[in-house]
Amino acid sequence: MGASAVPDTSALAHLGDMPTVVDQVAVARLYGEPLFSLPQDLYIPPDALEVFLEAFEGPLDLLLYLIRRQNFNILDIPMAGLTRQYMRYVDEIRQRNLELAAEYLLMAAMLIEIKSRMLLPPKHVAQGEEAQDPRAELVRRLLQYEQIKLAAACLNAVPQFGRDFLVAQVYTEQALQPRYADVSVSELQQAWAAILQRAKLVQHHKITREELSVREHMSQILKRLQGHRFVEFEALFNPEKGTPVLVVTFIALLELAKETLIDITQAEAFAPIYVRLAFTPS
Repeated sequence: MGASAVPDTSALAHLGDMPTVVDQVAVARLYGEPLFSLPQDLYIPPDALEVFLEAFEGPLDLLLYLIRRQNFNILDIPMAGLTRQYMRYVDEIRQRNLELAAEYLLMAAMLIEIKSRMLLPPKHVAQGEEAQDPRAELVRRLLQYEQIKLAAACLNAVPQFGRDFLVAQVYTEQALQPRYADVSVSELQQAWAAILQRAKLVQHHKITREELSVREHMSQILKRLQGHRFVEFEALFNPEKGTPVLVVTFIALLELAKETLIDITQAEAFAPIYVRLAFTPS
């Protein structure tokens, strides 16, 4: 728990057996600095050989250690004995590291406050209610800290790569006979679908030339108009025969209108368009 400030004489005796210089390699280190030869008036200060027997993460860790070591009931902590042991440890670290002791001194003040509050008579509470224990908040923090500490220990016990194990790497020569990977049916289907997709992108289009006669379509339109007073404009076109035939039919209508062989009429704007044979006086 505490710290020892007594130099290790066995370590000094061991240093005395060392040579003064060993190929420019330090025979010892003092405060991190290398010593290439042993000084005649060798003196190692006590704080250079300090050994902390117990290392604590903070005040809660120290309190939990003291409680578990003495087998105290954490729900009924004897504050006098616990505070006495705690202050003994704080006095030791305060003499050597005041910055480290600051956090522990804050917890010591809290322990003394709890101890003093327990000496005072309890506050009056309503009938049926229990008086609040001054140690309740400290117990809650200790239990919570213990749970976190146990969880951290469990995580630390899990084997970690680079600390507990390494991945074995063995070099083996490749066999002369190549080994091909197995192919599943779904992979073959995906490969075939990709080939079909590429084939659609590079397919060729063959364009053929179809000769259509405007005069022939003019004759067909005149035959269609015979025997009818009016024929609707859209009825003269047959979309099933394709775009070229539609274009030629439209040109044939324009030629017939130009030669005044047909009349194209419309009653009003956006009304249906009708076609009839032109009236020729006798």
